[in-house]
Amino acid sequence: MSVYGSTRHHAPSSFTTSASVTLFRRLAWEGTVPLEIRVDPKELPANSDRGLECYYIQAPRVSYLPLLMPELRRFLMDVVFDDAAGKLLKEDEWWFESEEGALLKWHWPIGLIYDNHTISTSVRASSTASSSTGAGVAPDLEINPLKLILHLASPPTEKLLLPPSAEACKQAFMGQLKEADFIRWGNTKRVTGLRKAEQDGMWEGIREHNFDDYWRVASKIVPTTTPTTRPSSPPPSSSASAHARAQSNDPQSTPDRDGAYNVRSVPVRLYLPDGPVIQDLAPPMLEDVAPHTLAQYLSAHLPQLFPSRTSGLNLGFPLIQGIILPPETEMAWLGACLAGADGWVNVCVGLLR
Repeated sequence: MSVYGSTRHHAPSSFTTSASVTLFRRLAWEGTVPLEIRVDPKELPANSDRGLECYYIQAPRVSYLPLLMPELRRFLMDVVFDDAAGKLLKEDEWWFESEEGALLKWHWPIGLIYDNHTISTSVRASSTASSSTGAGVAPDLEINPLKLILHLASPPTEKLLLPPSAEACKQAFMGQLKEADFIRWGNTKRVTGLRKAEQDGMWEGIREHNFDDYWRVASKIVPTTTPTTRPSSPPPSSSASAHARAQSNDPQSTPDRDGAYNVRSVPVRLYLPDGPVIQDLAPPMLEDVAPHTLAQYLSAHLPQLFPSRTSGLNLGFPLIQGIILPPETEMAWLGACLAGADGWVNVCVGLLR
């Protein structure tokens, strides 16, 4: 979990300046999670140093496991493996599983893998540890390394959805990006309209963890945060940003067609502990023209865990980008500011005991 992991924030307003949009996007981008990667001791090559087969890394949330392989291999070759035996190992046969024995999904961002493990742990947590938070109150989450087991051979190809390679991961990322684009606008023109160099540039921004390189292209497809109702007095003007389009100060101007509050739906998925993934439409505005909030979305799809405020206390908590967000957070704002690099708002739902 990132350093922002268990911090609770005030819900953002429906009017967001260019500078604050960039700030939240950068905070999400710079988030990291601790990983402990240990080579399966039964698969260590001969003459390996068995006291150093564990590797620790603070991995970017937006990155993917295949992108860690070159750095991990350098460490193992320099410190752990015997030179002769290490050269015989094939990196395309390496694969990961959790300490509990669950296969890890290569096409999931590392931050999502971490958050999904966090909510699964919430199910197994003792009632004593969470009872001190009080009923219906989200817990203070502990930031512990996610322990992974690295296998060096015999990947279970029949269970892995994708080959364990960076190229396969890139293709999966582009597929997710196009699907998110379709959910927002009803077509994929914004993504497919990018030049190949721009599409490759987005992936390189993720590979190199370069915020500016990624958002230089992503700003062309991710919605802005123009408000649906302009305030009576416009906010102080700020310089235009490459990461969020500047607002117009003309009170007669029409709403931005590319605005976050004008998309057909926010790309959002709900992840349950050790359970299914729920995907449904999440319009940014309700029928009464009020902004659609996170609490309303959760109550509509998981009413037993998130009853209406008049029906009882919540039995779960939403975790997005490692942050427990307030229920009044607007879905449109989440889609513009806290979506993953692939365009999806991933809501991991933990359970309160």
